[in-house]
Amino acid sequence: MSAILTLNAGSSSVKFAVYALDEDPDLLIAGQVENLGPNARLVLDSDPRAEAEIGAADHARALDAILEALGPVLQGNPPVGVGHRIVHGGPAFGAPVRLDDDSVAQLSEFIPLAPLHQPHNLSMVAAARSAFPAAVQIGCFDTAFHKGHPWVNDTFALPRAYYDQGVRRYGFHGLSYDYISGQLRSERPELHAGRVVVAHLGNGASMCAMRGGRSVGSTMGFSALDGLPMGTRCGQLDPGVVLYLMDQGHDSSDITRILYNESGLKGLSGISHDVRTLLPSKAPEAAQAIDYYVFRIRRELGAMAAVLGGLDALVFCGGIGENAAEIRARVLEDMTFLGLAVDAAANARNARDIGAGDTPVLVIPTDEERVMARAVAAELA
Repeated sequence: MSAILTLNAGSSSVKFAVYALDEDPDLLIAGQVENLGPNARLVLDSDPRAEAEIGAADHARALDAILEALGPVLQGNPPVGVGHRIVHGGPAFGAPVRLDDDSVAQLSEFIPLAPLHQPHNLSMVAAARSAFPAAVQIGCFDTAFHKGHPWVNDTFALPRAYYDQGVRRYGFHGLSYDYISGQLRSERPELHAGRVVVAHLGNGASMCAMRGGRSVGSTMGFSALDGLPMGTRCGQLDPGVVLYLMDQGHDSSDITRILYNESGLKGLSGISHDVRTLLPSKAPEAAQAIDYYVFRIRRELGAMAAVLGGLDALVFCGGIGENAAEIRARVLEDMTFLGLAVDAAANARNARDIGAGDTPVLVIPTDEERVMARAVAAELA
């Protein structure tokens, strides 16, 4: 059997999946290595209770553990292709690309644009290239789906020379939006052809305005910090705050830590980055963090509808978007001016269609790994 391996490396985890090679690859097994560091463990999606403690692990050791777990599936045959999620493709990459020395060197130049993600993505690329030297290695970019924005959605009001240097709005979560666009094309072609806002709500969060299945606006910009507040990231921030922090003696590493790791829901609540902890909490700080989170989603929903000149559908995806019924209900409260209302019973059971107004509201589980597997299969074909 010819197999495709997909790898989605973060700072503290590596998600993986194996697909049988086909025009539309067939998922065989998926899981993740969690808690990279001194006490890592491997979990398979098919049986989350069957955890395997693997001890101290970096990205290379995580890949070894993944291959050990996949032995019965691969049956001694290395994958013929490996797909990698890479957060930032910069101005150069607008489609999946083969990863060789030259392309990896170019992608390393974008580390300052995505310091929380890019180094870990490239560490896994290095480990996979070493483990599977004969396999086709394909990089799939979170920024690629947004490439081709209208210029007004792509620029900042800075001196023009900075735009030419690559200081522009890139947008992220593109693999997720690519998958949702494809699902709409097959399930609801009349919506795919129209004006859709997709809310990818997870530990990282953003929203995308689509017209005809293509991105024309995004809440995220130059980095993965902009737009919505996230688990530990600040979201939209007055640049003057950064200048103030500098004047207070904070250097770039301090500010990076504050904005990427100590802000968002975690920073506002002082309790947790996880809505599953914050929603049932009696602490007023937890309630305030959720209030701000919902407020910003509602504000950006209005902005994305304005970008589109109207709204034909709203789609929720991501871990929070797919599972947090209370968040969805609060986002949709008093949104009838956009034709949005919620069916409480359908929402409570995380139904596919939870709308009760004129504008459809859908909950579609996203699948970034499948987008990567399809890209690898297309390259192999």
